[in-house]
Amino acid sequence: APGAVPTAVSTAAAAPDKPGAATAGGTAPGQAGATPGDGGPGSAAAELPPYHYVERAGEAMGTFIQVRLWARDDERGRAAIQKAFDEIARLERLLTTWREDSDISRVNAGAGVAPVEVARETIECVKRSLEYSRMSEGAFDVTFYALKGLWKFDQDLEKKLPDPKILADKRRLINWRKVKVDEAKGTLFLVDKGMRMNLGGIGKGYAVDRAVAVLKAAGFGDGIVQAGGDLMLFGSKGGKPFQAGIRDPRSVRDEYFAVAPVTDHAFSTAGDYERFFLLGGRRYHHIIDPKTGQPADKCRSVTIWAPDATTADGLDDAVFILGPEKGLALVESLPGVGAVIVDKKNKVWVSRRLAGVVEIVHAPTDGI
Repeated sequence: APGAVPTAVSTAAAAPDKPGAATAGGTAPGQAGATPGDGGPGSAAAELPPYHYVERAGEAMGTFIQVRLWARDDERGRAAIQKAFDEIARLERLLTTWREDSDISRVNAGAGVAPVEVARETIECVKRSLEYSRMSEGAFDVTFYALKGLWKFDQDLEKKLPDPKILADKRRLINWRKVKVDEAKGTLFLVDKGMRMNLGGIGKGYAVDRAVAVLKAAGFGDGIVQAGGDLMLFGSKGGKPFQAGIRDPRSVRDEYFAVAPVTDHAFSTAGDYERFFLLGGRRYHHIIDPKTGQPADKCRSVTIWAPDATTADGLDDAVFILGPEKGLALVESLPGVGAVIVDKKNKVWVSRRLAGVVEIVHAPTDGI
């Protein structure tokens, strides 16, 4: 359908246009939606086609990436999109744990030994992660990676529970307060040997924001950047909102159970259905509660609406782990932030700022 984001891994995505939805059609030259990258009335842009999506999809950071610009000039749009993909790839090289020479892998290797000099962007992303650790009282904690290898939900998927004693020993190494940032020297340090950090819970949102900044610098003010379940809908579609969909956590066809009009805001979803296994009638998934070392069990999905993708990405895991009551209290305390939560009993919770904005298309599908 026009406007759809076709991806099996997306959890919050640009939803298909539909009759009556708050989405826009094409705009004429000079109407809302024009961007400096396309020129304006009286310029060469007057000879360009009507506004439409210039788009490209690919993979990075272990997930689906899509960039869509609401623009008229395909050539300039494609060049800007290439720069956005280049920026995401550059950040992946810094933030990934899949490369031994990345900033984060080097910091992990130096845990308990010495501070490690890293890029400014790595410092910035880690600082943001520590903000969400503080405000969630440790529910979000990038040092959860001390448990690496005990739970296997990735390509090494294994339906096996970790040894309780080993899990307890490793869990003692999870402590966001022992991540030391020295901005003056540009270094990061994990205080104890055996500590590890992983920015998978915030890095994609950070990369989305950086990609949006690249696109705006190239003169494009309206579009969508998506990295898996992290989505920034910047500007608008011809002066009208984009339409974002929230995935039904138990749908076998990746259906949306709710939609919302979004202008210049991010959507990010954490769900227990991306990487998981079923064992003994229970679902085990990749969102780990740092306090227990076990998969968080209070929610099925949490979608955060926020002014930027880094905030949305950092908060969705935190709220998922905190649960609906404490999670919504945190959300309501932050300006410009909202949430839609499907709890463990399949009840839908909607924060005050999104009440009357989010449309529940149908009740979420039930299941384990």
